[in-house]
Amino acid sequence: MIVVTGGAGFIGSAVVWKLNLIGKENIIIVDELGSDEKWKNLNGLKFADFFHKDDFIQLILEDNISFDIDSIIHLGACSSTTEKNADYLMDNNFKYSQVLADYSVKNNIRFIYASSAATYGDGSNGYDDDESKLDKLRPLNMYGYSKHVFDLWVKKNNLFDKVVGLKYFNVYGPNEYHKKEMRSVVHKAFEQINETGKVKLFRSYNKQFKDGEQKRDFIYVKDAVDMTLFFLEHRDKNGLFNVGTGKAQTWNSLVTALFNAMNKSVKIEYIDMPEDIKEKYQYFTEAEIKKLRAAGYKNKIMSIEEGVTDYVQNYLLKNPYLSA
Repeated sequence: MIVVTGGAGFIGSAVVWKLNLIGKENIIIVDELGSDEKWKNLNGLKFADFFHKDDFIQLILEDNISFDIDSIIHLGACSSTTEKNADYLMDNNFKYSQVLADYSVKNNIRFIYASSAATYGDGSNGYDDDESKLDKLRPLNMYGYSKHVFDLWVKKNNLFDKVVGLKYFNVYGPNEYHKKEMRSVVHKAFEQINETGKVKLFRSYNKQFKDGEQKRDFIYVKDAVDMTLFFLEHRDKNGLFNVGTGKAQTWNSLVTALFNAMNKSVKIEYIDMPEDIKEKYQYFTEAEIKKLRAAGYKNKIMSIEEGVTDYVQNYLLKNPYLSA
């Protein structure tokens, strides 16, 4: 069985979708559906069973799993960059991951887990996924720290030769709709364009960047999934890897691609950034992906124009969900 934690979430459900496309249905989904519409991400996907995240971790702790686990793709986490409950983030993102990693290593189970580009902080120490440079990183928010501290734990316990950590950059695409304020700007802007004909972007408060010229590494979810499953197929490849395009793009470029995909005229309004995120804002992110390429990942990576066009024309304007 392949266990996908966070399997009803954004990237998790996209992983299940791709597994289905390549003929795999021996999948256990672990998640917490709650009261939002995350369940819709599972509609049309094929899997063997579903476990609430609390029930599953209890079975792991009791060593009471009744099925053979071949691999665990651990994508479940609180991904809110504005979450202020540090204890919750440490329990959910750090302690939970520790238990799964320990169990996987002891039982020879393939373990692939989600880290985050948020661990890089303001980028002053670069975006190199070299494990030896982890100690230099200083995340800007508690979410990033909860991911970083697990990376450090893996390093301290000499597990990077046995497991895979993936630092996802700015992922966008189908099945992100339940994420509310944590949705990508692509989806938020799509709604704004439909409602008002224009897009609102944050002004820059850094003299090095003009308004809308702040840069991020935007990666389409289908590429992020392919990179993730590369490590499921290549079990001899281990370590910490960035999941990005390797090319930073401006917010202006991103929303221009969106307007073009919707056949609309480009109209952008720049607005004040909320005070509570000004000091934690990343003005530039760009994944260093030489290590990923050196590991053997050869797939072409979609440009923002290609990714945004696929997202808009094949999902947002049609059936918005991925379905096998």
